[in-house]
Amino acid sequence: MEEITKEEGSNPLEFTNRIDLGELQTSVAQIKAELGKIIVGQQDMIQLLIISILANGHSLIEGVPGVAKTITAKLLAKTLNVNFSRIQFTPDLMPSDILGTSIFNVKTSEFEFKKGPIFSNIILIDEINRAPAKTQAALFEAMAERQITIDSKEYQMQAPFLVFATQNPIEQEGTYRLPEAQLDRFLFKIKVNYPSMEEEIKILENKHQQKNKVAEDQITPILTAEQIAAYQDIIKEIIIEQNLMKYIAGIVNNTRVNANLYLGASPRASIAIMDASKAMAAINGRDFVTPDDIKKVAPAIIGHRIILTPEREMEGLTPEKVVEQIIKTMEVPR
Repeated sequence: MEEITKEEGSNPLEFTNRIDLGELQTSVAQIKAELGKIIVGQQDMIQLLIISILANGHSLIEGVPGVAKTITAKLLAKTLNVNFSRIQFTPDLMPSDILGTSIFNVKTSEFEFKKGPIFSNIILIDEINRAPAKTQAALFEAMAERQITIDSKEYQMQAPFLVFATQNPIEQEGTYRLPEAQLDRFLFKIKVNYPSMEEEIKILENKHQQKNKVAEDQITPILTAEQIAAYQDIIKEIIIEQNLMKYIAGIVNNTRVNANLYLGASPRASIAIMDASKAMAAINGRDFVTPDDIKKVAPAIIGHRIILTPEREMEGLTPEKVVEQIIKTMEVPR
């Protein structure tokens, strides 16, 4: 798992990474510093969103209004020197509003396809659960296969292609429940809580000091599309041992035989945990995965992929509590 340094006078507990992670760690630190200019707290959300970029996965951000879901995702996109689109989902939104449409060109007497806002690198979808099933289906192909089909012609999305979506768990009027197949395409479902008292005071102080400054103008781009692709390739090279793969499979398999659950997680969840734990290891300066990496990312990956039995739901049990119980009861590899 690690190479022990054998130089005279060296600490025998030190190790040398097989993969150089210095540049990646520096970039992640710079991104966090840029976001720290505006965002107070919310470190877990920021960390998981950065991991989703490195692991090339989409993220669903859930929280009540006003907890910085949209602004955090928007500012994170500003730290990346790539194209960005923001789409506000509404009940009357049609597939052509996000995918684009074919328009007749009088000069050429032919139809031309005008690309919609989905043709970008980072897509921020605000209130994703407000759009009807037809629009969700159009988004589903783009998320799942990173392509769309219009008039029997396929259009590939340019890498990186990542969707950050937000939703409000409280308000139900005018919303549509996301289907399980679409939820399964999100690497993470990130739950955002209220800030602490100290953080809220800091938010007020920052807002007072900024006066008329525009938040987006204070953010400096850190990564290019080429750097993101290079870091994503590095993540794939992170070492994960066979016993840790077995540990991941055991956690996911437990959701399928758990008496509290009506629906367990799919193999896509296992792959997601492995990819995300590799990114977590890299961020922490290691070229190998540890059980703690898996424990940290698993709840945000499994929670939205399982469904409680009606009896347990009525008793007040939550998917998060079930995942926590499963992880606690699983034997940790040595």
